[in-house]
Amino acid sequence: MGDDELTTEQLKAIQADRASSEDAEAQEAEMESDERVHRRRADKAAYLRDKLAEQAESDLEG
Repeated sequence: MGDDELTTEQLKAIQADRASSEDAEAQEAEMESDERVHRRRADKAAYLRDKLAEQAESDLEG
């Protein structure tokens, strides 16, 4: 792995931060359409975080 590549754990942490941030933005959104956008982004980040966790677990097993 090169110096410029992030580890699975680092990527998972980034996605967790994004999910949290987008969730907060959704809660503060004044317009329903903005809330939906932020909820979708939060859901996507949470999905990616979970997939990265699965990958990390698979790497440990394999």
